[in-house]
Amino acid sequence: MAIPGLHHFVQETISKQVARLYLWPQTLDIPILDSSIGAVKKPVGILHVKVLRAQKLLNMDFLSKSDPYVKLSLGGDMLPAKKTTVKMNSLDPVWDEDFKLTVKDPEAQVLQLHLYDWEKIGAHDKLGMQVVPLKLLKPYEKKELTLDLVHSLNPNDPQNKKPRGQLMLEMSFIPFQEDSIKFSGPLSFHERKESISSLSDDISLRGAGLLLVTVIAAEDVEGKNHTNPYAIVVLRGEKKKTKARNKTWNPKWEEEFQFMLEEAPLKELIHIEVKSKKRRFGFRSKELLGYVDIQLKDVIFNGRINEKYHLINSKDGILHVDIRWKVI
Repeated sequence: MAIPGLHHFVQETISKQVARLYLWPQTLDIPILDSSIGAVKKPVGILHVKVLRAQKLLNMDFLSKSDPYVKLSLGGDMLPAKKTTVKMNSLDPVWDEDFKLTVKDPEAQVLQLHLYDWEKIGAHDKLGMQVVPLKLLKPYEKKELTLDLVHSLNPNDPQNKKPRGQLMLEMSFIPFQEDSIKFSGPLSFHERKESISSLSDDISLRGAGLLLVTVIAAEDVEGKNHTNPYAIVVLRGEKKKTKARNKTWNPKWEEEFQFMLEEAPLKELIHIEVKSKKRRFGFRSKELLGYVDIQLKDVIFNGRINEKYHLINSKDGILHVDIRWKVI
């Protein structure tokens, strides 16, 4: 390379040869979920379920009667199951308890009902189960059902021959206003259109609905001792928490949380904190990285906001959230 005129040529030749030894990074865009899969579908309405009572349940206890309770969930839904109270020492329990579940696909989803015998110690014994396809329901119509309990949905299960009692409940599917056209015939839609037009905007804003909060990501959240950030969403005393992302200042969550509300939160704030946690020597330390309080009035009037907010008590931290309001 000391020979005049060859310096540039030799340097370029060496660079080309060395470059061949490198494995250069490539960006590959890979679709994770197809849009037809229920996990990515958006809510279209609310399923109202009233668990009335059960009769002639199996007695699983030796010295007393069963202590039954019911677990309810929707197929294809990742949310935790809802539960009735436990009725102690009863084979004919009466609950009269109401539940609301978010529906994403009424044509494909089913309501899953499982009855258990509560035990103070050890696993709870299974009393029976049954499912109800949501496609059996007509929107806005209440349906009363009496279900014969079975051990499993397997038609060849020999334990299904044993009588397990019955479960009585009421169900109704109420679509969100913006999705009601999908689930109505021309006549019913015309009738409902007249009734909706007769309502003032003020009344519709005060009605019940579903608040969907998606914590998308954060930027430049730095902890003094550690940075394993997670977010906590608080509304009306109810808390929801994302998963923690380890050792990053720019976490991405994209986790959605649902709040079922009896009336629109026109005068309320939603509180979101970003914290960090670390476990060391058996002890867990937590640190607040910043927080934000968001007025929900704009969400109610506009139906949706998608914004980035500067975190309070954070030097440069930013939180990205998407909030939607769906009226029943």
